[in-house]
Amino acid sequence: MAGTHHGLTRLDQLVKTCIHGEGPSRPFAQTLGRLFPANPVQIKNITHADVIAALDRLSNNMAVTENEKGHADAGMTFLGQFVDHDITLDATSALGSRIDPSTIPNVRTPSLDLDCVYGAGPEASPHLYGAGEAGHFLMFGRADNPRDLARTCAGKALIGDPRNDENVVVAQVQGIFIELHNLLMSKMAEGGNTADDIVACAHEGLHKHVWHDHVSPRLKSFEEVRRFMRLHYQWVVWCELLPQFVQKECLDWALEGAGFGWNAPVMPVEFTGAAYRFGHATTQFEYALRDGEDAKGLFAIQGFGARPVEGNIDLGMFFNLNDGLDTQHARFVGPKLGAPLLNLPFVTEEIELADIDETLSVDQSRNLALRNMVRDRYTYQLASGQQIAARLGLPALDVPAELAEKGITKTPLWFYALQEAKEQGDGKLTGVGGRIVASVFANLLRRDPTTFLHISHFKPWSGFDGQPSVFAGMIAYIEANRAHMKHVDALKCG
Repeated sequence: MAGTHHGLTRLDQLVKTCIHGEGPSRPFAQTLGRLFPANPVQIKNITHADVIAALDRLSNNMAVTENEKGHADAGMTFLGQFVDHDITLDATSALGSRIDPSTIPNVRTPSLDLDCVYGAGPEASPHLYGAGEAGHFLMFGRADNPRDLARTCAGKALIGDPRNDENVVVAQVQGIFIELHNLLMSKMAEGGNTADDIVACAHEGLHKHVWHDHVSPRLKSFEEVRRFMRLHYQWVVWCELLPQFVQKECLDWALEGAGFGWNAPVMPVEFTGAAYRFGHATTQFEYALRDGEDAKGLFAIQGFGARPVEGNIDLGMFFNLNDGLDTQHARFVGPKLGAPLLNLPFVTEEIELADIDETLSVDQSRNLALRNMVRDRYTYQLASGQQIAARLGLPALDVPAELAEKGITKTPLWFYALQEAKEQGDGKLTGVGGRIVASVFANLLRRDPTTFLHISHFKPWSGFDGQPSVFAGMIAYIEANRAHMKHVDALKCG
C-alpha cells in the first residue's frame, strides 16, 4: 500500500489527492477565498462612527422576545451549526482588523466528511477512540450521564471540534453521530443482514482497488461504517437540512447549472462571513428541553462542561419524530433574531477597530448582529447584497431605512440575505443568499468524488425508514437498538 501522510488515513488521503491534486508529500491546506472583489467602505459626507451607529441601530431593531413557528424543526438550526463546524473554522482572523481572506486557513477540511466527529481517524486522533476491542469505537458517555459526551478530567469534551459542545442541543446532535457510529460498528461485529447492507453501501461508487490499495485491513470495518455514515450525512444535508432553509429554485440552480463555476473558491468568505450565518436568525428566544418543562432562555442551555442528566433533551422536542411530542420549530429566515443574541453574556471586552480608529462599546461588542455586519464591512470588506444581485442579474432590494437615513446606499450581505428571505423567499433564503449557500454545498458535493452525488440512484438505508425524515430515522434507529451497542461502559470517560 502507498505511504500515508501523517494525520490522514489512506482513504482520506486518496480523497484529498483526487479533489485537490495534492500527493502524500504535500500537506493538505485550504484557505478562504472570494467570489466577488473586495468592497471597502466608502466614506462620503459621513464618518465611520456614523456607519457603525447606523449598523447598531439596524441590529437593535432586529431583536424579538417571542418565538415564531417557521418552516424547519427547531433542531435543524443546531444541525446547521454542526454542519458549519464540520466544514469551516477560521481560527486566526480577529474582528477589528482588516484581513485578506486568502490568508485565512480553514482549519476544518472543506468537505462534508464528519471530521468534527472522527477527527483524523483512530490512528491520528486516538484520544477520540476506545482501546483494545473498542479501538474503532468513539468515546461517549460519562458515569454520571451516559448520554453526555465523553470528557477529560477538566470537563473538556472528547470530540473532533470543541465548538460542538457550546450548547446542550448541538452537543446532543454530536452525540447522535457518535452513538450511530458505535451502534453500526456493533452491528458489523454481529454480522448478518445489517452488516451486509453497511458494506454494500460503503463500497458503492468506489472501485475495488481503492479499498485494496488505500484501506488497511485492520481498518476495513471502521472505514466501511465511516463511509456509510458520511453518505447518509451528506444526503441529509442536501435533501433535508438545506430544503428547510433554502428555496428549491436556488438548490436546483446550484446543482443543475454551473453555480459560480469550477473556478469559485471551495470556501468563499461570502459564505462563511455572511450568507451561512443565516442560522442566527432562525434561533428562537427560548426552548423547552424536555416534554412538559418550561422553556429556557437561549443562554440557559450553554455547554462547555459536564452535562447533568436533566440537561438531556427530548430529541422529539427538536426533531419531528413519531413519538407524539409537540416538536418546536425554528424561526423563519428573516431580519429578526432572538434578543439574547444581541447581548452575548460571554463577551466582556470592547472591540477595537484599529484600521478606522473606532472602538465598539461593550454593549455593542456583545451584539451578534452588529458583530456580523462590522465583520462584513471592516474585516472582510464583502461585496454588498445589491452589488452581488447586479452581478447575478437579480432585482435589488431597497436599503433599510436605518442605513438610508445616513446616506448609506448598499446593504451588508448578511442582512441582505435575511431581508431577501423575508421579502421574496417566504421565510427561506433566496436570490443572492440562497445562491451563495446552495452553490457552496453543491460544489463540496461535486468536487468530492466519494459523495452520494456520484452514486447513481443513491437511496438511504431502509433501516432509517418509518419516520418523517431520514435524520429522524437515524435517531429512532439508535433509540430502538441501544441494547446492541457494544463496549458502552468501556467508552465512558469523565
